[in-house]
Amino acid sequence: MSVMADLTPTPDRPGLHISKPSPNAPATGSAVCHCGASATATGDAQVKALVEGYTANHGPAHRNGGTRR
Repeated sequence: MSVMADLTPTPDRPGLHISKPSPNAPATGSAVCHCGASATATGDAQVKALVEGYTANHGPAHRNGGTRR
């Protein structure tokens, strides 16, 4: 029997994790960036904003240049 790995991001394993167990359940999300920023969200609109903010300002945004301001 295989066990699914815990996909929740941590400072040691930064990233973005989104869950929506069923169409009628609210989405939940968590994000941790290697720069130290972290956030959580509940509800479809809030999770969408979390993903957009993380994508624009953290994870992928830090891949080029590597300089923090």
